[in-house]
Amino acid sequence: MLGRDEALELVRGRIANPNLVKHMLATEAVMDALALRLGEDRELWSRTGLLHDLDLDVTEGDMARHGRVAYEALAAVDVPEDLRRAVLAHVGHVPAQNRLEHAVVAADPVTGLITAAALVAPSKKLADVRVESLRKRMKEKRFAANVNREQIARCSELGLALDEFLALSLAAMQHIAPELGL
Repeated sequence: MLGRDEALELVRGRIANPNLVKHMLATEAVMDALALRLGEDRELWSRTGLLHDLDLDVTEGDMARHGRVAYEALAAVDVPEDLRRAVLAHVGHVPAQNRLEHAVVAADPVTGLITAAALVAPSKKLADVRVESLRKRMKEKRFAANVNREQIARCSELGLALDEFLALSLAAMQHIAPELGL
């Protein structure tokens, strides 16, 4: 499988928006934490998180193409079909059928919720974000309105309660806060 350094080089070569790269790094961290918690393949899961939005600069928000372009691009590099299919599942092109796919469906939007919560904190730091505030923000439809709460709630498909998923995701992102600038 494509190594982490090569995957990050691929991301940086295809994604010009630094905030999108940070989102992909955050999703990688959450996916790694999920794999560790669930006893899954950490390399596969973290690489899926890192590469899941590989085509966003190219597709420019065209959700009909987003995921499909990445799926094709990833055929040219050393990644397993499980990873490529999870990329399709995270945008709904195929139904999520296994834990990897359910994980990336939930992990993708939770990073946006957590980032938004950090950015409204006085310090603008992840260290000051609490699970309780994330739970409240989940109920505020106007807060981070583009974050799909239904996808976050699909953490239940992994056997995780919402608070546990939020705590795990927050801790994962806090662990790489300097890389995220938060």
